[in-house]
Amino acid sequence: MTTDLTTGTWALDAAHSAASFTVRHAGISRVRGQFDSIDGSMVVGDGKDDVKYTATLQVDSINTGNADRDNHLKSGDFFDAEKNPTITFTSTEVKGDKLAGELTIMGITKPVELDYEFGGVVTDPFGTKRAGVAAETTVSRKEFGLTWNAALEAGGVMVSDNVRITIEAEFVAPTA
Repeated sequence: MTTDLTTGTWALDAAHSAASFTVRHAGISRVRGQFDSIDGSMVVGDGKDDVKYTATLQVDSINTGNADRDNHLKSGDFFDAEKNPTITFTSTEVKGDKLAGELTIMGITKPVELDYEFGGVVTDPFGTKRAGVAAETTVSRKEFGLTWNAALEAGGVMVSDNVRITIEAEFVAPTA
């Protein structure tokens, strides 16, 4: 494995990538979900740290394994997928094991910093050059206008404010 990145725009390989989230439910467990429709790129410049990432998630593709919950998340109580069809991320800086950027949810853009790991570059058995990246962060959903909740009889709320976001991405090198 190498870290030799070809300059140019690398396409996200959605079949080998995932954008997922975890949120505490009812204060006692965690619910996990993902976005099944993702797109993005990695643009590699001339310098070692001259790398920019973009990602777009289709809100309507949210998948928690429960159709009723998915429909509630797509509704006006949460993402309002009809009015806010995408979630986007654009990086602003890669610095060692940190990836800084701007995350836009519900039309609200906030700076975020992710724990970042560059997995390296390989050439697969079919001759395609690939690069892997992993990144994680925790955001406050309230900062992005996601405020729906329900009080619990024993105290606390149904959905925690903090949401853990995990990205596992694979990119395919530009062809000559």
